[in-house]
Amino acid sequence: MKVLALPRLPLRLFSAAEKVQQLFAKAGVRIGGRRPWDIQVSNEKFFDRALAEGNLGLGESYVDGWWECERLDELFHRLLRAKIEEEILPWPFILDVVKSRVLNWQSRSRSSSNARRHYDIGEDVYAKMLDRRRVYSCGYWKGAANLDQAQVAKLELSCRKLDLKPGMRLLDIGCGWGSLAQYAAEKHRVEVVGITVSKNQFHYAKRHVAAKRVEIRLQDYRDLPPEKFDRIVSIGMFEHVGYKNYSRFMTVAADRLRDDGLFLLHTIGGNRSTTRIDPWVQRYVFPNAMLPSIAQIGAAAEGRFIMEDWHNFGPDYDRTLMAWWENFENGWSELSGRYSKRFHRMWKYYLLTCAAAFRARELQVWQILLSKGVAKAPARRIG
Repeated sequence: MKVLALPRLPLRLFSAAEKVQQLFAKAGVRIGGRRPWDIQVSNEKFFDRALAEGNLGLGESYVDGWWECERLDELFHRLLRAKIEEEILPWPFILDVVKSRVLNWQSRSRSSSNARRHYDIGEDVYAKMLDRRRVYSCGYWKGAANLDQAQVAKLELSCRKLDLKPGMRLLDIGCGWGSLAQYAAEKHRVEVVGITVSKNQFHYAKRHVAAKRVEIRLQDYRDLPPEKFDRIVSIGMFEHVGYKNYSRFMTVAADRLRDDGLFLLHTIGGNRSTTRIDPWVQRYVFPNAMLPSIAQIGAAAEGRFIMEDWHNFGPDYDRTLMAWWENFENGWSELSGRYSKRFHRMWKYYLLTCAAAFRARELQVWQILLSKGVAKAPARRIG
C-alpha cells in the first residue's frame, strides 16, 4: 500500500489535510506516524471526505481502503476522549437529525426490516464471534476469566435481580437466540415466553432452545396479547425501540406485569439525550437504532414504574467487544469463503470503534430494576 505523507500532498488539498491533521493532533494522533493509533492514508480524497461527512466519511473511507490503522480501538478512544466530533458538523448529521424528528424509524412496520438487516446476516458470523450460548449483549466480567464465563455471569446476575422463583412466568422482550430464556428455565425453573422480530433468531431458538418450559414467538412487543407475567426482562432490545416509542414500550411492560412483579431493563445508554445514532452505525450496522439517555428512560417510566436499582457496568462492554473481535478474527479463515474483504473491514470497524466508545465512557451499559411499588425491593444491590 502506498502511504501519503503530508508534505507531498497537492496544494489544492492541503487546507483539508491541514485541518484533519490539526484535529487529530488534539487527540494525540499523527497522520503517517508510527504508533499503533496513528493512521496511514493512501488516498488523498480522505481528507475532504472526513471533513465533509464526519464519522460517516471516516467509516466509509476505511471500508473503501483509503486509510489504515493498526489499533482502531485506540485511535477512536483518543478521538472520542478529545471530543473531535464536536468540531465537525457534517451534512449527514444534520439530515439524520431532521429525519429523526419527523419520522418514526422504529414503527411496527419497520421493526422486522431493521432486525433483518443486522441479525439475519448469517448464522456463521455469530457462531464464530459469540460465546457458546450465543449471547449478543454485554458480558459481566466481575470474577470472569473468559467470554463464556462473563456471559453466564450476566445471565445469572439478571435472574438474581429478578428474584426468580420456580413456577414464575417470565416474559423476555427481545429474546435473541434464546440464551436467557433457556438459562432461566433450566437454572431457575420458571416458565418463559420469549419474543423476537428476527426470523433468523426465531427459527434458531425454536431449534436449539431445549427447555420444555420455554415458548418462543415471532412477535413485536406491541402485538403482545393482554396476558400477565410475574417478571419481565429485556436485554439489548431497548436500543431498537426509538425515542418516539419509549412511552409505548413502558406502557406495554406495565400492563403485562403483575402488580407485585419486577421488570429488568438492560440497555446501552448515552450520556446525552439524542434522537439519532452515529450515521455510520445507522447505515451499516444497526439501521434505525438509537441509544436512550437517563432522562429519556426516566420520562418514559414516570407514572408507570418505580426505579428500584440502576446499575452501570459499561466498561465491561469494552472487554466484551474486544473478545468478540478476537473470536471473529480467529474465525475469519472459515468465513472468508462467504464474506468479502469489505465485510471484514466493516465488521472490524464496527466492533473496534464501539469498544472505543465504551472505553472513552461515551457509552454506558445500564441494568435498571423497576417495580410497581408492591414487590419487595432487594435488600441491597446485587452485583
